[in-house]
Amino acid sequence: MGEPDFDTPSHMMQEGVRSIQEGRTFYTANAGLLELRQKISDYLQFRNHVHYDPKSEIIVTVGGSEAIDMALRIFVEAGDEVIIPQPSFVCYEPIAQMVGGVPVTINLQSQNQFKLTPEELETAITEKSKILILSYPNNPTGATMDREALIKIADVVKKHDLLVISDEIYAELVYDEPFVSISELPGMRERTIVINGFSKGFAMTGWRLGFVAGPEVFMEQLLKLHQYTIMAAPTASQYAALAGLKDDWQETVEPMRLSYEERRNYLHHALEKMGLPCYQAKGAFYLFPQISQFGLSSEEFAMKLLEEEKLAVIPGSAFGQSGEGFLRLSYAYSIYELKEAIQRLERFVLRLNQDK
Repeated sequence: MGEPDFDTPSHMMQEGVRSIQEGRTFYTANAGLLELRQKISDYLQFRNHVHYDPKSEIIVTVGGSEAIDMALRIFVEAGDEVIIPQPSFVCYEPIAQMVGGVPVTINLQSQNQFKLTPEELETAITEKSKILILSYPNNPTGATMDREALIKIADVVKKHDLLVISDEIYAELVYDEPFVSISELPGMRERTIVINGFSKGFAMTGWRLGFVAGPEVFMEQLLKLHQYTIMAAPTASQYAALAGLKDDWQETVEPMRLSYEERRNYLHHALEKMGLPCYQAKGAFYLFPQISQFGLSSEEFAMKLLEEEKLAVIPGSAFGQSGEGFLRLSYAYSIYELKEAIQRLERFVLRLNQDK
């Protein structure tokens, strides 16, 4: 599963419990606790190098998922085309369809390390194109986009006057290179909605807390939808997140990031050793090995593996057509568990090779 195996850091849990014990169980402001929004503003200034006014340009949401849904519902009108590079998180395409939009998918290539190229983007754009969804670090591939690559994408976006929804939920889980947000590039702040949250980097999936940031003219519309459908994000979760974003927040996140990096290195080496070609992910906590060489579809491979070895993986096809022939493996598990998983996968691959 795409869920951290770490507990929520203890000081964050304690603050959530304390808020309940002290009777802080009321609604917060619709946009969230102002003190939390101020800390999120500081966080985005540090991580994205972009300033957002905590009073008018940040909304605390029920996970990043609510923010994605809101952004598409606010901006997409019937017939608008939403460009979705795939493989990608599974909710983008159906939400675009539910709000009357037309998903236009781009099949990213493993030989390009699953990065979106300006040529691929240009080919997908029509007069009806309105929004580009960017999701880096990426689920399921673990791919990232460096500054040089994003500059080329930003040039195309500005040329065609597109909006960008930048899903940055894995921003804290980046290896080998620094995280870069397209929002920090010249001319992009005013056309980008940034979505992030506490689920992955702070191990808070069940607390359901995210945030969305963007220009005030966008956010005042998003806030209307948020307050009429949600009212406000959970109060105890907001206090827990506030404790997590105190001045030493990097000390909370870094040990988890280093552990994921160690697991990535182990799992990638093991996959390559058993003959499964695999891009060495630079973000998130997934690897996306290729299995098309066995003559099985992704779903067939995953089902046989589950039935024969009791090992669960996600078929790459679940993340779009370009994911066919791949599997998503999560390394959000201990090294001990990963070693057991690799032993089971290795036995399965050995049998498939013998049956060829």
